[in-house]
Amino acid sequence: MPDRLYSLAALTVLELSPPEMIEVAAQAGFDAVGLRLIPATSEEHHYPLASDAGLLRQTRQRLRETGIRVLDIEILRLRPDTKVRRDFRHVLEIGAELGASEVLVAGNDDDETRTADNFAALCELARPLGLYPHLEFMPWTGVKNLRQAHRIVAATRKAGHDNACLLVDAFHFNRSASRLEDLTEVSSDWMHYAQLCDVAGPIPASMEEILHEARQQRRFPGDGDIDLPALLAALPDRLPLSLEVPTEGLRQQGISPLARAQQALGKARRAVAGDSTDGQDRLSFESGIY
Repeated sequence: MPDRLYSLAALTVLELSPPEMIEVAAQAGFDAVGLRLIPATSEEHHYPLASDAGLLRQTRQRLRETGIRVLDIEILRLRPDTKVRRDFRHVLEIGAELGASEVLVAGNDDDETRTADNFAALCELARPLGLYPHLEFMPWTGVKNLRQAHRIVAATRKAGHDNACLLVDAFHFNRSASRLEDLTEVSSDWMHYAQLCDVAGPIPASMEEILHEARQQRRFPGDGDIDLPALLAALPDRLPLSLEVPTEGLRQQGISPLARAQQALGKARRAVAGDSTDGQDRLSFESGIY
């Protein structure tokens, strides 16, 4: 049977421009990439793919030349002041033009009803473009855990939006203390991909520390303490995996984006195959910062 699809997430090699990222993905052996069309924070360096015609042209060219496809686009944040059509129409059109099928969505609004309404409006806007918005739960957002994301997606689907989906990220699943029992209740057609990584140690008491881990200190699959075999077993068989593994410590040590991408893919394949890490190819960390 064919292997599952592996995609390189933007956060793993965030210093790269989209064309550079596509080239690295191809060299490392990935099938796809996830492109960040909207920055996650106001502080991060961002390549304005949605507004830079030249960059968009170069990106399309690299996709054609390498055969890499675009799995998902990110990150669409549903905030209290969000106007879905105004804020996201152009981004969705660019994503569809690039061949993406999935959209990563965050619920940055503590009003669950408003989040659900905005998510439904986004699904309606995305449907003619062949796009599937995936609501991702993160413990510091308004959608904090799997059960809450499940509730919102269920309501959206009940309202007739059958392209509403749910995104499971191994880091957020662990740090939100979500349960495998709840994951088994999520219909397989609600998930078109998942995000894979690892993280070391217990859940920090500080949300600030969890945020720091999420954006800078994840580990490659199998190098941390998440029960990845159990998580993978609870997900649909051969679900595409986006490898989102930011390792700022390695970047500061001068480890290249290609080397980090290769490590992420190699360790993900072993995790999926059920092989344990033998430690011989583990990248070193001098300061304890991963």
